[in-house]
Amino acid sequence: MPQSSDSAVGIFESRTNVGTATMPGSVEYDAAKGEYRVTGGGANLWGKVDGFHFLWKRVSGDFTMTADIRVLPGSSAESHVHRKGALMVRQELTPGSVYADAAVHGDGSTALQFRLAANEATAEIKPEVTAPVKVRIERRGNRFTMSYAVKAGDTLVRTAPQVVEMRDPVFVGIAVCAHKADARETAVFSNVRFEQP
Repeated sequence: MPQSSDSAVGIFESRTNVGTATMPGSVEYDAAKGEYRVTGGGANLWGKVDGFHFLWKRVSGDFTMTADIRVLPGSSAESHVHRKGALMVRQELTPGSVYADAAVHGDGSTALQFRLAANEATAEIKPEVTAPVKVRIERRGNRFTMSYAVKAGDTLVRTAPQVVEMRDPVFVGIAVCAHKADARETAVFSNVRFEQP
C-alpha cells in the first residue's frame, strides 16, 4: 500500500516531492525483501534545478548505501530514456541543492552525478557500464564514490572519487525522476543496505 508522506518507510524517515515534481509520488515497501517500489514525477534530475520523488533520512558522518536498482519500462512509448532511479545524498530539499547521486537511467546508462554549488549546473562521472544490477554510493568526508556490479556476484567496480562539499546533516535516500513533468515513472530498489563505520 502507498505510504503517506508524513510517515517513515522502511529505513527512511520520510518522503517528499522535490522541485518540479508536481504529480504525487508513491511507494510500496516489502519489509521481507527490503524492497521499495517508488513511483515519482519531475521534469529532470540534472541541470541547475531538480524534480523527483525522494525517500530520505538525515545522516551525519561517513556512510555507504547499496541497492539493486531496476528502472521499469516507461509509462508510454514516448517515455524518455533519461527517467532514472538513484541513491541520493543531498544538502537540502530545495530544487537547486548541492548533491551527489549514483543514478541508473531508463536506457541503462549509469553515472555519479553531482552539483558542486547551489543552483549551478550538474556534472557527472560516467563509466562505460549499462544496466548494472547493484549500485553503491559512499561518503568519506566530502569525497563521494560510486561503485557498481554488472552481474549478481560480481566484484564492485569503483569510480574515481569526487569532492562535493556538504555540511552535516545531509539527506540520504532513494530517488525517482520521470524526466517528464506530466508523467510518473517507477523504479524498484531491492537489497537496500545503509551502513556507517
